[in-house]
Formats: sequence, C-alpha cells, structure tokens
Amino acid sequence: MRVYQKIIPLRWGDLDAMNHLNNTLYFRLMEEARISWFREHDMMTSERGDGPILAFASCDFLKPMTYPCDAKVTQTVTRVGRSSMDLDVTIEGDEIEPLMYAKGKNVLVWMNYREGKSAPWPQRMVDALGDLVR
Repeated sequence: MRVYQKIIPLRWGDLDAMNHLNNTLYFRLMEEARISWFREHDMMTSERGDGPILAFASCDFLKPMTYPCDAKVTQTVTRVGRSSMDLDVTIEGDEIEPLMYAKGKNVLVWMNYREGKSAPWPQRMVDALGDLVR
C-alpha cells in the first residue's frame, strides 16, 4: 500500500495546441491514480461521513508528454501523521517512451465531512501503513 502504480492511456484529445499533454492533465493523471488507490483500499468516503481529501498538490513539469503513450503514475507514501499523509508522485512513459515526464507531491487529510474537520486515520489505515505512521 506504500507504493501504488496505475497505467493510464493518454487520449489524443488530451493534447494542447502545441501537441503536448495539456498541463492540467498531469493533475488529472495524479487524480486518476489517487482515486483508483482509494477505491482499491476502501478509502472512499464512507457512510460514517469520513474519508480522504486532497489538501495540497504540486507538479514539476520535466518534459512534454505526447500522444501516443501510456502514462505510468507512481505514488509513494512518504509520511503519515495523525490525520495527514504525504505522497511523492511521478509520471513516466510506457515501455516505448520510459522517460520521467513529471513529478509532484500530494498531501491527503483524513476528513470528518459531517464536522468539517480533520480526523485521525482509521485503525485499518494505520495497520496497513505500519511503520510510516508517526
């Protein structure tokens, strides 16, 4: 659970007028991987009214990505606090273009949506993340 990878095919319509992946789409690729990770690990908002929320996102654009290519998005949990978690994110190309195109950071917060404030990570998350929890 500390490292999660998702392969996401680029679409021709994702390109901008310069024939590069539009800058906003790098954040969408990160989002797609993050949501897939949430769903696969039962982290989506629950009937209890809690779940993760994105508190911060950054992206360093290293090289323009072009079509056709599959993006390999890798997110690595680097820190877990009482209610927050840091992720390092990379976006690489597929086997045909195995280059690093972007890297970024995300901060997630476990949120009690009913109360509108952060909450401690559920025990199942603490157990899954083990020694990363501080």
